[in-house]
Amino acid sequence: MDNTEQEINGSAQLPKVRLSHAPAGPNAYRRMISHADSNARHGDLVAVYDKNGNIYGIGLYNPHSQISLRILTRENPLEFSIDKYLEEKIGMAVELRKDILRIFDMSNACRLIHDYADGMPGLTADYYNGNIVLEFYSFGMYKLASRIEAAFRKFFPDAEFHYRATAYTQEMEGFELPAPDEKKKNRVRINENGILFEVNLKSGFKTGFFCDQRENRKFIASLAKGKTVLDLCSYTGGFGIYAAKSGASSVTCVELDSDALAQAKRNANINQVRIDAVCGDAFMYMRQMIENKKKFDIVILDPYKLISSRDDYERGLFKYRDFNRIALSLVNKGGIFATCSCSGLVDMKEFSWILRGAAHASGRRIQMLRKSGAGGDHPVAAEYPEGEYLKCIISRVY
Repeated sequence: MDNTEQEINGSAQLPKVRLSHAPAGPNAYRRMISHADSNARHGDLVAVYDKNGNIYGIGLYNPHSQISLRILTRENPLEFSIDKYLEEKIGMAVELRKDILRIFDMSNACRLIHDYADGMPGLTADYYNGNIVLEFYSFGMYKLASRIEAAFRKFFPDAEFHYRATAYTQEMEGFELPAPDEKKKNRVRINENGILFEVNLKSGFKTGFFCDQRENRKFIASLAKGKTVLDLCSYTGGFGIYAAKSGASSVTCVELDSDALAQAKRNANINQVRIDAVCGDAFMYMRQMIENKKKFDIVILDPYKLISSRDDYERGLFKYRDFNRIALSLVNKGGIFATCSCSGLVDMKEFSWILRGAAHASGRRIQMLRKSGAGGDHPVAAEYPEGEYLKCIISRVY
C-alpha cells in the first residue's frame, strides 16, 4: 500500500506499530518500539498499540529517525480522519492567536503552529503578512503538507505558502525539499507593534524572523529612551531597531552573519532610524570594547542555540557562562542587562543560576527585574516541557 492509498482509504488502512513500553512524553524512540508492520514506511501515519495490544493512538512513523514515533493523538485509529484532525487542530490554533490572544491587533506576524503544543509534532508555522512559512522537523508532517495547506486556507484563503527545513532535519528524517518556487516572493514587510521589519521568506534562520521575542523587545524598548544600547547577536536587528525607534541615543548591533546584518541595516532604513551595524564575532567585539573601556546603558545578549543535544550540553553551559560573564562587564553601573537562551535543554532555573555565576565571576551585582519566555503564540504542551525553550532575564547591574 503506497502513501496515496493510505491517505485516501483512511484510518482502517493504517499500518500497526506496537510499543515495548509507553513513552513519558509524545516521542517514542527506536528502543521503545517492539514491532512494526512490514508495510509501515517512513513518514507514514500508523496505528499505535501498547505492549498488551491495547489501542494507544495515532503516530507519525519514521524508523530512520532517532525519534521513530511522534504521537499525534490518543484517538482510536478506527475512528480517525486525518483531514478532520488537521482542520480541528489548525482551527483551534488560529482561534488562539486571532480571537483569544488578539495578536493580529498588534502585529501581522505571529506563530500559528507551535509543534506539539498545537497537536502538530514536527511542524512550526509562522504567518508573515499574507504568507505562511511551514518549517518541517519530521518527514511525516512534510508528507501531509498539501493537507495542512488545505486546512489553513479555510482561515487564510489567499495565503502564499513557503516550505523550510534545515539540511540536518532533511538528512535525519530522510526527505528533501524541492527547490524554492522562483515565482513566489522572497521578502515581505511586517508590522510589529508599529515597528516595520523585512522578512526573508526563503533564507536565514528558522522561518526568517523571531516572533517569539515580541513582548521582550517591547519591554526593552520601554527602557531605552536616551540610553546607549548594545544588541549582541542581533540577527536582523529586532531588539536594536525597537530601541532606536524608542529614542535610544545610540544603538550598536553586532552580528556575525553578513546577510542578517545587511537586513538589519535595511530594517533601520525602513524605520528611519540609525544603527551602528558591526559584522563580527560577538566574543571578539566584547573583548575589544573591554580593552577600549567602553560600556553601554543597555546590553542585550541573544545568542543562537548553544546546546542542541545532550552531547554538547556541558560545552554549551560553559559558553553561556562565558558569554554572560563578559557581556556583564560592558554594562554601565545601574544599567540594564537582558540575556536570553533558546536552548530547550536549559530551563529557567538553570539559566538563572548561569546568570548568577556569571555575575559573581565578573564582579557585578544584579537585580533580576523580569523573567519571561516566548509570547502566547508559542504555547507549551504540559507533556513536552522542552517546548518552553526561550528564556529571557532582564536585570539591573551594579
